[in-house]
Amino acid sequence: MSQSLVKNLVHLVFSTKHRQPWIPKDHRKGLYAYQAGIFKQWESPALVIGGVEDHVHALFSLSKNHALKKIVEEVKTGSSKWMKNEGPRIPNFYWQRGYAAFSVSQSNAEAVKRYIENQEKHHRKMSFQDELRELLQRHGIECDERYVWE
Repeated sequence: MSQSLVKNLVHLVFSTKHRQPWIPKDHRKGLYAYQAGIFKQWESPALVIGGVEDHVHALFSLSKNHALKKIVEEVKTGSSKWMKNEGPRIPNFYWQRGYAAFSVSQSNAEAVKRYIENQEKHHRKMSFQDELRELLQRHGIECDERYVWE
């Protein structure tokens, strides 16, 4: 084959430091648009980005040219600067150090998109911690809760 053809869909989840409610509702669209721009710049277009006051979900197509770790680092670093300087101007804004990323089959992409689009409704019934536990369990990931909730 003379070219590389790749489609790796990733469901990414990351939270604010100590899950602080630092993402005001009236700035979420701006934040998600800014993050979408970073994903695009790194050849990893976002299909959907959503979340609530303390965390973000993104479904994106991972570039064949860049590592997942680098994409996440760029999105978090760039959007943290946006939150501090251009968005709601929260000087102490930080993202939590870690993240969770899950592979998504093309056949499940629409369901994941709907899930991300309905985060506000979803979190009326379930905490972020319970949501993440459920996602980890669903994807067969065992973890030490000390690292997840630090």
